[in-house]
Amino acid sequence: MLDAIIKNQMTKLFSSILAIFISALLMVPGQAFASAEGGHEEKEGLDVKEIIFEHLGDGYGWEVPFSHFYRIPLPVIVKAEDGKWFCFSSGSLTEVVVEEDEATGKKEKHLLPVIKKITRDGKDYEFIIAKVSSHKDKVVQIFPLSPAEEADVKLKADSVAAATGVALSHAVVPGYVLQDGTYYREYRTFDISITKNVLALFICVIIVTAMVMAVTRHYTRNGFKAPRKGMGFMEMLIDFVYTGIIKSTLGAKKGRKFAPYLLTCFFFILVMNLVGLIVIFPGGANLTGNIAITLTLALLTFIVTNVMGKKHYWKEIFWPDVPIWLKCPLPIMQMIEIFGIFTKPAALCVRLFANMMGGHMIVITLILLIFIFAAFGMAAAGASVVVSVLFTIFMLALDVLVSFIQAYVFTTLSTMFIAASQEDGHEHHDKDGEIVPDTVEA
Repeated sequence: MLDAIIKNQMTKLFSSILAIFISALLMVPGQAFASAEGGHEEKEGLDVKEIIFEHLGDGYGWEVPFSHFYRIPLPVIVKAEDGKWFCFSSGSLTEVVVEEDEATGKKEKHLLPVIKKITRDGKDYEFIIAKVSSHKDKVVQIFPLSPAEEADVKLKADSVAAATGVALSHAVVPGYVLQDGTYYREYRTFDISITKNVLALFICVIIVTAMVMAVTRHYTRNGFKAPRKGMGFMEMLIDFVYTGIIKSTLGAKKGRKFAPYLLTCFFFILVMNLVGLIVIFPGGANLTGNIAITLTLALLTFIVTNVMGKKHYWKEIFWPDVPIWLKCPLPIMQMIEIFGIFTKPAALCVRLFANMMGGHMIVITLILLIFIFAAFGMAAAGASVVVSVLFTIFMLALDVLVSFIQAYVFTTLSTMFIAASQEDGHEHHDKDGEIVPDTVEA
């Protein structure tokens, strides 16, 4: 029965990988020649760096499947300079413009930022997604300048362009934003918008909740009858994490206490990783490649570890069992132990972020090789397609494996950190996994 379940799951997994790869190939041409939220700047070649970070970054809209220029609008919620709150659709901040090349007759689409105007209580408010600004790709409130102020800002822009060696149209003047050749004073709004990453978080929460509740409903209705197919695979994962990591490290009693948090971490990270490998809605958001999300997860482990820490844990930090000269009069070991409290969550954060970000970057780079080598002729392009396709399939399959591994590693390390804070001194596990103190024989 288990072999049949595993075979079924592997078949589905291979189908999913193939679908992801085909979708990625269909998405890249649009990504290769357009910017994320806009920009209609002239490019002499393929800007690989811009394309990679555009794909991995957040946004105020979600790309429509197989179309890079259109977005599924999301709610923008911002607080203006005078304290008033505004909520509007992100679709009103951009527009698709079709331009025709007079020489070739070729039509090209560009997604451009536009000014969103709102009138409230007789006062006009204007918002825009900043491009040439210190707050690039963020929603800012803008204010028109007087002719004298605009002339002064243009002089500053000339100085910035000369000092940095960038084009005048790309010179960033702090406190101002350039839109359609006109400078405006900008105000960085307090922004709680539902961006792509935020919505993806909600989707992952719903998926994890549905998975767990499905198993719960099964046992509520059928008692201890073993589930089958996908639910059986879910139960196998739960048992694997609980028995293999949590119970074996913390013991049965303490394992039950911390299992809800640790199991939630495992499945939440796993779902975020897998959803991030899908390039079309509801996937495509690089959640675990966002350091803010991995930092939040690491902080939760930090809080659980230290708030629930026992006396022995704190004793080993402030008065460890080392020679007295290492802790008094200079608190050398204490400083090292306190430093270690913060390096543990930092390692959790960076490990998850770097591994998932690196995997996404490699896949995108491999796909972009097709368009980079296309400039060298059809022969080079054809060879690059074969190589890129094979390596991309391999990397996507590896990323699926890494998704499981990173969820497992984060959960394992979190369990070990929590277990270290729960020690009551010298203790060992009995045959049932319980932690019992060592006894001294007479």
